[in-house]
Amino acid sequence: MLNTGKLAGRTIFITGASRGIGKAIALKAAKDGANIVIAAKTAEAHPKLPGTIYTAAKEIEAAGGRCLPCIVDVRDEAQIQAAVEAAVKEFGGIDILVNNASAISLTGTLETPMKKYDLMHHVNTRGTFLTSKLCLPYLKVGKNPHILNLSPPLNMNPVWFQNHVAYTMAKYGMSMCVLGMAEEFRSDGIAVNALWPRTGITTAAMDMLGKLMGGEDTVNQLRFPEIMADAAYVILTRDSKNFTRNFCIDEDILREVGVTDFDVYAVKPGTPLMPDFFLDEFLEDFAKKSSPKMGAGAKQDASAAAGQVDQVFKTIMAAANEEIVKKTNAVFAFQVKGAEEGQWYLDLKNGSGSAGKGESPSPPDATLIMDSQDFVKMFQGKLKATAAFMTGKLKIKGDMGKAMKLEKLMGAMQSKL
Repeated sequence: MLNTGKLAGRTIFITGASRGIGKAIALKAAKDGANIVIAAKTAEAHPKLPGTIYTAAKEIEAAGGRCLPCIVDVRDEAQIQAAVEAAVKEFGGIDILVNNASAISLTGTLETPMKKYDLMHHVNTRGTFLTSKLCLPYLKVGKNPHILNLSPPLNMNPVWFQNHVAYTMAKYGMSMCVLGMAEEFRSDGIAVNALWPRTGITTAAMDMLGKLMGGEDTVNQLRFPEIMADAAYVILTRDSKNFTRNFCIDEDILREVGVTDFDVYAVKPGTPLMPDFFLDEFLEDFAKKSSPKMGAGAKQDASAAAGQVDQVFKTIMAAANEEIVKKTNAVFAFQVKGAEEGQWYLDLKNGSGSAGKGESPSPPDATLIMDSQDFVKMFQGKLKATAAFMTGKLKIKGDMGKAMKLEKLMGAMQSKL
């Protein structure tokens, strides 16, 4: 989507903009000649994550903008305040705030350490609230002032809480800031909106999660951050007095302005896209594709699954070897419900591996809980682990990273099941 020049000379304060969506938004605005304040933690190169505030600043300036990189941990009020004051001193004010910084841990209640809980709530909810609070005095006198939070619609469907309530609470805290601040500052002409992607976006965090949950095939189902940048640009160039308290979806916003070709945003055009969390349209589509047959067909499926769970474990052990054990290095417990209810274990950590019905002789690194029919479908490749987890068909306790190492093993099993 082409730039219009509407952000020329405007000052945009973006948290977490050293990489990913935040940096993409910064680069989009820079093409208009905007002033960009990068407020992020990464000052030195990370061994696994690309980019620092300084490398991002060089890219922003090369794209046509001015940039002020600031070392900021959004949990630290003094650091945010210092960055805000530096931005005002350098550029004369702040017109737009993008609350992009976020932390994620897709873990259940018992598997969430309070350190992780605090991190998510301090970065997502508190960080958004605090940064907004400190920028608001300048936004009140800014030109067409906007606050944009990268957070989802407030969807109270329990499916979005049951597997990762701590993360959902923290992310919804950002959305509640939109709901409240939009009304609180409506009379000041400050727009407060949220933006969320319809599909997964290829960021460092999502790439890592995608590879854990499905390897390169899952990453190929994502879109590039530029779709979020283009959608943010549309929002931030709208009249702040008339466009506020909206929970926007990237694709919908772009369709409103005439965008029809979304393949340009796809990692691998033509590949079915993986929807993001918190959108019920995905659940509806998933339900249609995976709904069980009615009547006699359903009974046949159930009885087939009853004989196949044991077969899955026999097939795994037939293919297991020392190399697979070495690469996996994990013990799994499976709590299977439905037609073939029971507990199984799979030890891919010790010796050449072992499997059986009952409790594992060694403490499991991860426990997977699901219905027997879904279990068989997952190992047959008819049900993606990602989709199963997102919809609550698969529950994971323990080390999610090790649990998702099973995805590659499932791929090897599919031709044999």
